[in-house]
Amino acid sequence: MANVFLTPQAIAKQALASLYETTVMLPLVYTDVSSDFATQKIGNTVNIRKPAVFVANDFDRATGIVPQDATEGMVPVILNKIADVSFNVTSEDLTLSIEKFDEQLLSPAMEAISQKIDRAILALRSDITQSVGVIGTDGIRTHTYDTPEALIDAGVVLNLAKVGALGRNAVIGPVANGRWLDSPVLKNAQASGSTDALREAYVGRRLSGFDPYWSQNIGQPKAVGAQVSGDPTTEIGVAFHNTAFAFASAPLEVAPGSQASVVSYKGISIRIAYQYDIKYKQTIVSLDTLYGVKTLDATRAVLIKGINKA
Repeated sequence: MANVFLTPQAIAKQALASLYETTVMLPLVYTDVSSDFATQKIGNTVNIRKPAVFVANDFDRATGIVPQDATEGMVPVILNKIADVSFNVTSEDLTLSIEKFDEQLLSPAMEAISQKIDRAILALRSDITQSVGVIGTDGIRTHTYDTPEALIDAGVVLNLAKVGALGRNAVIGPVANGRWLDSPVLKNAQASGSTDALREAYVGRRLSGFDPYWSQNIGQPKAVGAQVSGDPTTEIGVAFHNTAFAFASAPLEVAPGSQASVVSYKGISIRIAYQYDIKYKQTIVSLDTLYGVKTLDATRAVLIKGINKA
């Protein structure tokens, strides 16, 4: 019986599932999943729908209701990034089951892409000006960054900005995560989440109105032993509403007659293409995704930063 080779379609579907399961930031930010973008090229701009905003009016029976236009608005996002992982495979690799192929090759490749996407979203922290975690005199910033009570202060900032209570998340770095987990607030808490990555990244339980996660892509502080008490930490976490940041992705073009496939799921698209290298008698498998990120409203996010207590 002839060997049955994995098809680009089968690999693309599995790759997209692996990618979505290994991202932390992507499921936490706004994506216009209802948009059906046509194929795009790098540098193109797509318009994503911004969530509608309504006002609750007092009902007056004499005048009746006051209808409001459901104006969602459009936000332009430039698709200026392509995350790519390409690798060589043998004919034997392509005869593996999709589960084995995923374990040996796809999952590591998707892990690299997911980390790149997470870093791109986290880079939007540079747009945020408000912060907590540093002791201040305004009555708000009273807890240090390495205690979960810092989210109390973050909640106050967002409350004052009239940010909705639902859809709030927080992402901290590995050192802050360790210190939070050692806090009496979180010890022995049960973890939960909606995807594999989020289950692993979930810090413990909902805190002060936020779902807290941690990420290795939050900047690393000084090495242990090199930290000096009073130094600012380089771990800058972020507490935010899911409409503070946006992620947009669109399908890349597939050349006619090529061994390639594109699949999309929950606001992200991935393309896979084969090319046989006759010189080395092996196949190049190339996976890439076209995307862009943007800050929708910086007032809906708060930096969690502060002073080391080494």
